[in-house]
Amino acid sequence: MSNLATTGFRRARTDHSAVAEQIKGWTRARFGLGEDAAVMVGELACALPGCPPIETVIAFWTEGDKRHHFKVFKPLDAVTPDDIPPAWLREALAVPEGLECDCC
Repeated sequence: MSNLATTGFRRARTDHSAVAEQIKGWTRARFGLGEDAAVMVGELACALPGCPPIETVIAFWTEGDKRHHFKVFKPLDAVTPDDIPPAWLREALAVPEGLECDCC
């Protein structure tokens, strides 16, 4: 059984590549990332109580393979540039070394 299935999450939909590319562009622009920086955008459905039914997960990596991530509690195709956190939050979005996260 996949790790996502055991946590109550599952991939919501699969064919939103143009929208995902747009969100990647907004993320790169907001956080000053180069075109070669890795950015991942995905949509997850959640069956856990209190969890939004569909959420968008965005992760990006900076120098030294430092991973950053955040969630937008709406479907991928409803995300707007205003949903991307402000640039000054970039370091707050960094995942501490050793933290394991099933979302991204």
